[in-house]
Amino acid sequence: MTTAPTPLQWQGPSCPGTTPELIYQALAALDQPCFVVRAPEGIGAVAGGRAAASAGASGLPLLAAVGPLTADRLGSPAFRAAHGVRHSYLAGAMAGGIASADLVIASARAGFLASYGAAGQLPETIEAALRRFAAEIPGLPYAVNLIHSPSEERLEREAVELFLRHRVPCVEASAFLALTPHVVRYRLSGLTRDQQGRPHASHRLIAKISRTETAEIFMRPAPAALVASLLESGHITAEQAELARHLPLADDITVEADSGGHTDRRPLTALLPTVLRLRDTVQHEHRYREPVRVGAAGGLGTPVAVAAAFAMGAAYVVTGSVNQSCVESGTSKEAKALLAETGIADCEMAPAADMFEMGVELQVLKKGTLFPMRAKLLHRLYQSHEGLDSLPPAERDRLESQIFRRPLAEVWQECVGYFERRDPAQLDRARGNPKRQMALVFRWYLGMASRWAVTGEAGRRTDYQIWCGPAMGSFNDWVNASYLKPPGNRRVAEVAHHLMAGAAFHTRLAQLATAGVRVPATAADYRPVPLETPDALSPEGVL
Repeated sequence: MTTAPTPLQWQGPSCPGTTPELIYQALAALDQPCFVVRAPEGIGAVAGGRAAASAGASGLPLLAAVGPLTADRLGSPAFRAAHGVRHSYLAGAMAGGIASADLVIASARAGFLASYGAAGQLPETIEAALRRFAAEIPGLPYAVNLIHSPSEERLEREAVELFLRHRVPCVEASAFLALTPHVVRYRLSGLTRDQQGRPHASHRLIAKISRTETAEIFMRPAPAALVASLLESGHITAEQAELARHLPLADDITVEADSGGHTDRRPLTALLPTVLRLRDTVQHEHRYREPVRVGAAGGLGTPVAVAAAFAMGAAYVVTGSVNQSCVESGTSKEAKALLAETGIADCEMAPAADMFEMGVELQVLKKGTLFPMRAKLLHRLYQSHEGLDSLPPAERDRLESQIFRRPLAEVWQECVGYFERRDPAQLDRARGNPKRQMALVFRWYLGMASRWAVTGEAGRRTDYQIWCGPAMGSFNDWVNASYLKPPGNRRVAEVAHHLMAGAAFHTRLAQLATAGVRVPATAADYRPVPLETPDALSPEGVL
């Protein structure tokens, strides 16, 4: 014979709130349990108190309850421990210093990891940022981006040499189509044995991917041929070559869905579970002491989206587009103003400067700029003609008067001067190759379009290239009625705080929903409000 469970009642000093506002306040008290009870006035919620068996107790019938859930409990504890942060959150790199040194420093001081946008930067600019990190956030975590540069191998090599010289603790590798000796060198040159003799990687690597075949090469140990080559060249030791067999190439794999910049525009709900299953397969084969962690990126512009990513099993989340509109971002006020008015349908694919000849595209803002249309025109002309001299006179006139606004021959001479300083090998490849020369001239426009957006070039507003994904539009919709609507109020650490706190809020809401509790719509959306104290985001703060 079975007995019915003893009914539970809520007991506590506070009266349950039955209005939507009071219900919201109870749910938003993330550091306290929340009880949903049946009160005389109707269904209500209260934070704090306790549940007790009804026998001999006075109280209100308990319908459902959720425990405390603060933002620093979301995601993987292993991610937080490995990177020395309080939150399973990464402000991802945006090239050209848009993910600026200021952005990285502000994030680190608030307990978040951020990646400096080194891609497209000259070595001296990257080195200046690394010196700032050493001086202003000593001992705090940060990452630096390493972007795959198939047409400019020297840039990738020099970046890694800088990272090693300045002891960069973590690299975020992005846009890799295949492994290169440089990214493998960074990882392996930090391998040692711990006190127990086990392999230890002091150079942490986060690989951002959008394809399973790319994910797998970063989940497995470094290829033997590359290891042997690095050993022969003296870039790693014999012991490091041996240890390489026992560790994955990357500690963390970021699954990048529909995002700004380089993207395959795959849906996160399809891609993340696939990569998680792949990770489990590789882990079963290699039995790593620490399994590769898998994070989520792309489309994460609201607390609901962040909560959904964690619910699907993401170890951490990565934001990008939304940070570009923040105060600390390295782009111009003019670009930030355009971003703050972006909707979810205001993005389009356009040719990428770094992989122009390959036809690789990236996602950019189309509202308020003619860049996507003009960049596509350049790529069509590149595909259909063998050089600048073979362009029809009408097309050449159009380019010189509307897009370049100067003679193409003059642009070519500027390209020659640029690559003589930065990468002379590019000129060697273009010598006697008119099509290659045309590619470099067209890439000049694509590169300058990004620079004009960063500097806020007034006469070039219609040519701004602004990397952006639909997350920017969803973020703007969410903050429309809040203090975060003006770009001047958007600080990267506060945005991170509200996305993570809101994700915890919506996670608790989902837990109540599984118990059959329906919260009024006006109480069911996290609202960002200004933080009460300046130090609320410090490592010792309340977050």
